[in-house]
Amino acid sequence: MNRPEEIAGVADVDCSGMQALVTGSTSGIGRAAALALGRLGADVLVHGRDQSAGATVVEELNEIGVDSQFVKADFANPDSVRELAATVQQETDGLDILINNAGGFFREGQLTDLGIEYTFHVNHLAPYLLTTELLDHLVDGSRIVTTASAAHQGTQLDFTRVRTVHDYSAMWAYRHSKLANILFATELANRLEALNQSIVSNCIHPGAIPGSGFGRFLPGPFPRILQALDRFPVVTSVAEGAAELLVPALSSEVSGVSGAYFKDQRPATPSRAAQDATVARRLWEVSAELLEIETPLSSATTTSG
Repeated sequence: MNRPEEIAGVADVDCSGMQALVTGSTSGIGRAAALALGRLGADVLVHGRDQSAGATVVEELNEIGVDSQFVKADFANPDSVRELAATVQQETDGLDILINNAGGFFREGQLTDLGIEYTFHVNHLAPYLLTTELLDHLVDGSRIVTTASAAHQGTQLDFTRVRTVHDYSAMWAYRHSKLANILFATELANRLEALNQSIVSNCIHPGAIPGSGFGRFLPGPFPRILQALDRFPVVTSVAEGAAELLVPALSSEVSGVSGAYFKDQRPATPSRAAQDATVARRLWEVSAELLEIETPLSSATTTSG
């Protein structure tokens, strides 16, 4: 089976001397992307919640001959996210690649300690906080990639539902958070561009991936159904999903692209709701309010797109 870097057409990219953080990299497409970056020569920080799984990935990376370490962080806890950012700043000279891949699908409705709906907090607020905490540590020309999903289609951003689990729907909450991922990635790109920063921000749809571990969050028979689907070629493999991450992270063909939504390894058009620049700006501001922080990149003036 082809490796992710081969599928993405970046197998000849030399990442020697580069430093990367891949969140959610103890399994699934995050792990596959982290190992691919290591094979290309990058030093990789591995993130997750499972210490044992993290140690296994670090060992694989060390065997490749690159430096790696595991950093545990709970994305439902802002202090834990800040500690992750602080560790990255302490352990690296600067970050070349930030892949915001951690997230999940959560069956039960619950609120985090900040009083935020859990899925929205973990899937959107955590990468928003991590990224903004690391902005000063990102080197010129660095690339930020956020894992979104085509599941965002048909959903509108609803700020009234981020502080409640009344009438909770796990699927709606997931789709809502993925819409937020796209709006975040594009607004970040706009603000960086407005400040003449060379850092780029994009997001991706990784495909429907039975082998990613996503199915463990689903109710009833769905995990078994997804496991069975993994045998069929029409379903995206973990390697193919990881390749989707590697294209905006490494490909020279898209080096100047920022604020794009990638699908099938090329920029695609997300839903109309995901293209609403006014809502994207509002999400940026509301996210800071929910996290009780100053608005990041507040000096940037973005325009409607």
